[in-house]
Amino acid sequence: MASETPTQAGDVRLPEPSPAKRKKLKECFEYGNRIAAQENFDYAADIYTECVVGDPGNAIYLQAFLGNLKKKYNNNKKGKRLSFFKLAPLRSAIKKALHKKDWVNVFKYGSEALKINPWDTSVLTALSEAAEQCDFQETQLIYLKMALDANPKDVEMCRRCAKTLADLGMYDQAIAMWHKVEQLRPNDPDASRNIANLAVEKTIAGGGYDEATGESRRKVDAAGGEVGHAGEPLSKKARLEAEIKRQPKNLALYDELAEIYAREEDYAKAEDLLKRAFEATQDVNAKEKLEDVQLRCLRVELGNAEQAYRARPDEKNEQKLAAARKALWAKELDVYKARVDRFPNNQAFRFELGVRYQLNGVYEEAIKQYQAAQSDPRRKGLCLLNLGQCFEKIGQHRLAMKHFEQAVQEIADRDADNKKRSLYSAAVLAYRLRNFQQAEQFASSLAAMDYSYKNVGQLLDKIGEKLEQQRAGASAKTAEEEPIEVELPPGQDED
Repeated sequence: MASETPTQAGDVRLPEPSPAKRKKLKECFEYGNRIAAQENFDYAADIYTECVVGDPGNAIYLQAFLGNLKKKYNNNKKGKRLSFFKLAPLRSAIKKALHKKDWVNVFKYGSEALKINPWDTSVLTALSEAAEQCDFQETQLIYLKMALDANPKDVEMCRRCAKTLADLGMYDQAIAMWHKVEQLRPNDPDASRNIANLAVEKTIAGGGYDEATGESRRKVDAAGGEVGHAGEPLSKKARLEAEIKRQPKNLALYDELAEIYAREEDYAKAEDLLKRAFEATQDVNAKEKLEDVQLRCLRVELGNAEQAYRARPDEKNEQKLAAARKALWAKELDVYKARVDRFPNNQAFRFELGVRYQLNGVYEEAIKQYQAAQSDPRRKGLCLLNLGQCFEKIGQHRLAMKHFEQAVQEIADRDADNKKRSLYSAAVLAYRLRNFQQAEQFASSLAAMDYSYKNVGQLLDKIGEKLEQQRAGASAKTAEEEPIEVELPPGQDED
């Protein structure tokens, strides 16, 4: 008899991703961040999906995935048009997977469904249930809050949120959520009882008191924590700091504590901690983690600047946005220079360095990196497209056209966003080079894929006008060059 899979056998927890897989997902996530920053939302959603499905307990991946979708749909709270009909087969697949406790497929189909409508409460509820069963409390809370964002007056969703917040020890937020239940459903007995219970739990957790005796606990908790001077159990951060003092070369401890600081957006503490880690260990991984935290901080600042500019698109906020973007690109350039120096044969790092050179306007250096990185078949088409853009920037229009043509052939149709970018770039450059027939071919192919893409309709009109002018000019020229035959009246001879 064939052995059962973990989910079939009732093993609730999904296996942790291996270190190799974590590294791959991390690289994938960084690439998705860059694509999302370019407002290429569809492609970014596909990249983030790989991260969310590959590590469904990672709150950072999930937040980026949902944040990108919110931007894609301009926070319209309803997703794609006619999403109800498009979601039907995915909802059915999610329901079956949930019934079988097939958590992998719940997250897989759920992520695909959210790309159609990230506010679909039935899908979000199913994903929150799967996250709960797998003990992914942080991602469970994110799904629930997204569902509440879609329907703030959903009492059942408020209850679920309150319970999860309490499980995470976020007592103030849990109490606030139960107060919301009270407002939506006055005299609800569960709400008042839970508010009272949570107030007691908050006091116990905050003061370290024993519920039975009322005395301060003076014992080490199950997680290996210690007690402070007043007898209270140390917080997780304090325990990790204590462990780091005992094991100053244990990089995993630094990493865990830095992640806590980063989640709290206390990037200064995370950065100082990882600097200490590198000084203590001289481990290149510690240096990379430090760089990653610095980049995360700058990306948060860029996100805040984008949000401020969308709320008030004035000159001051525009300057702040430009400065935040420039700071991130400059730091990314430094980081990937260092990584290419450390790993010269890593084509993924070379590609990312090429992107940063291109963003910073250093096109000759970008060209060198893309030419090296295109040996990786997974990135060849995108390297060709970016090479075309760089050659165009330095005035090498014929070389640019050659690379755009190759990119159109190399990029698969399933990579729709980059396929459209390559067709558009080729059509525009062919138009500028006055090769109007070639421009028409590329623009027509793009229009067949997506007629709403940028200004492709206007571009086709302009190309059509130029072709008409060419044909008219050719006809006039032919008329001037060829002798006109005149039919004489009968009986008359030419002189």
